[in-house]
Amino acid sequence: MKKADIGLIGLAVMGQNLVLNMIDHGFTVAVFNRTVSKVDEFVQASGHNPNLLGAQSLEEFVAFLEKPRRVMLMVKAGAPVDEFIEHLLPLLESGDIIIDGGNSNYEDTIRRTATVESKGLYYIGAGVSGGEEGARFGPSIMPGGSPAAWPSVKPIFQSIAAKVGDGQTPCCDWVGENGAGHYVKMVHNGIEYGDMQLIGEAYHIMKEGLGMHADEIHQTFTEWNKGKLDSYLIQISADIFAFKDTDGKPLVDKILDTVGQKGTGKWTGISALELGIPLSLIVEAVLSRGLSALKEERVNASQVLKGPQPLIPGDKNALLNDLHDALYASKIISYTQGYMLMRAAAEEYHWNLNYGGVALMWRGGCIIRSAFLGKIKQAFDKDPGLRNLLLDPYFKTEVENAQGAWRRVISAAVQSGIPLPAMSSALSFYDAYRRAWLPANLLQAQRDYFGAHTYERLDQPRGQFFHTNWTGRGGDITSNAYNA
Repeated sequence: MKKADIGLIGLAVMGQNLVLNMIDHGFTVAVFNRTVSKVDEFVQASGHNPNLLGAQSLEEFVAFLEKPRRVMLMVKAGAPVDEFIEHLLPLLESGDIIIDGGNSNYEDTIRRTATVESKGLYYIGAGVSGGEEGARFGPSIMPGGSPAAWPSVKPIFQSIAAKVGDGQTPCCDWVGENGAGHYVKMVHNGIEYGDMQLIGEAYHIMKEGLGMHADEIHQTFTEWNKGKLDSYLIQISADIFAFKDTDGKPLVDKILDTVGQKGTGKWTGISALELGIPLSLIVEAVLSRGLSALKEERVNASQVLKGPQPLIPGDKNALLNDLHDALYASKIISYTQGYMLMRAAAEEYHWNLNYGGVALMWRGGCIIRSAFLGKIKQAFDKDPGLRNLLLDPYFKTEVENAQGAWRRVISAAVQSGIPLPAMSSALSFYDAYRRAWLPANLLQAQRDYFGAHTYERLDQPRGQFFHTNWTGRGGDITSNAYNA
């Protein structure tokens, strides 16, 4: 009986498209689905392709697989993944590999890797980005987990992944141990939230601040996509503004202004809070989605709460040029914060992340793919130990050159009452990061006043802590030193 190179469980659209992608690249794939009728439908739709083996049970599915068996799960994140792992473990043998290609939480992947390895098997948590089209024709794949499993999976994943540069470099490479792959995918999604919010804020200024029609906005985004802002999200935004409904009017103007979310942006913000990384832009993007969901409250508030007229006076073309630069500078901050978070997580979980390699994996196939990522790879190629993208000469120069435009756009928006939560938080982060002094000394004094949390002094060595009796008078004020 012909054996399959890999098996895939979960025949929703993403799973089906990955299978077709694998078959296109010469692999034989076994498939199974909890609702078995979907297996029959898929096999029939493929024209009974000899490289597609449909299983009617998990036992038959496992029997179809070449050893070491490679089983990829494309099922809903959470309990369904754990359930399938539990069902698969008794059917698999030492050295077999279970792969989770869904949007699982990295903490679950850390736990699952340990569980599966304790049974003598290997586990991979692979972030897969690019949506349905990417899955079918070339996604970005970010695998992490059991390093010993990578050689067995590498030929398949790198064959089906998107290619960049010379058309031969796959947007897939090993990320790191246990949850590293899903963590990098999570940060990717967080940056995606940030990018989308920034583009939305630019659209808000164009629509209400400059009174631009969808066709004019389409033309602007089309031009922007030819330069520094060249990216998938700018491209699809241009397409969206050009799309007409059946009555000939822009469809985008008829879409309800509330945004959904699946949780990866929230996870990114939670991780940043736990690791103490100022991921302000991405968190603002997540919170903005929550605010958009308060549609009825916003409609009611619009009848009660007043502000300035949103139309921004002055030279329209000059403001559009400024908006381009402000968007680019804010985008740099979004990736800067994302890379800060990945570095902190790598130190916390002892992952050896290749930061330039991550940028390369994001160059094609994924939602945040853009020409901009090549500059990030170059930055880490020059300095693998780079602590912050803003300290790279290219990004330092770009942000400095954009400062004037960035500040003018945010000032104009504030004066006109147009909210720019992500763009303004990006500028605030930049202004805080570039300062040698911040007013945190007062906050620490307050903490010591009401909670005896102690503080360090500028005139004493770091690591020596003091507490003051702040309610004393004159000579009654005392300080006590503590060694950390």
